[in-house]
Amino acid sequence: MNKGIMESVKDKMVGSIKGTGEVLNAAVDTVSGTLVTTIKGTGAVGTALTSTVSDVLRGAIMGTAQVGGDVGAAAKGGVVGVLKGTKEVGAETIDTVSVSARTLVKSAAEVGGDLGTVARNTVEGAISGAKQVGLNVEEAASAAATGAIKGAGEISQQAVQQVRNAVTGVIAGVKVVLKEPFK
Repeated sequence: MNKGIMESVKDKMVGSIKGTGEVLNAAVDTVSGTLVTTIKGTGAVGTALTSTVSDVLRGAIMGTAQVGGDVGAAAKGGVVGVLKGTKEVGAETIDTVSVSARTLVKSAAEVGGDLGTVARNTVEGAISGAKQVGLNVEEAASAAATGAIKGAGEISQQAVQQVRNAVTGVIAGVKVVLKEPFK
């Protein structure tokens, strides 16, 4: 984990939310901007990209929680930011959505956020972001839901149930299909 990136994003989120009181756009802009700068600077791909995405999203959640902001809105904006940022550098994939969702659920648990809300908002963000960058919306929704359940699986069985209930069905007009296995 890169403490530098995570701390930097956390600080940007704190500053932005304190300045505007707005969480969703702060997350989109901070996550997207940090990813573009970092990926261009390091040429991160594969595992390095996954790790960078995780650090950036963790920072976004931590910063939002620090100022008492809406962690669900940060999750939604975070996924949109990941898709926009990775598209700008040609690295957007469905796998990135899954990793994002997993990280967001785990980070939300760290700060005591409502996992069901965060998971659902993550799927909404994946749908919105996929539309904006031209990815398959159903695949993005499915990847987000599946990733969220994977993240919950690293917390507890109760977390898995909470998240599964939140991401099953139709979200933002898209039927979400969970892909097993979740391990």
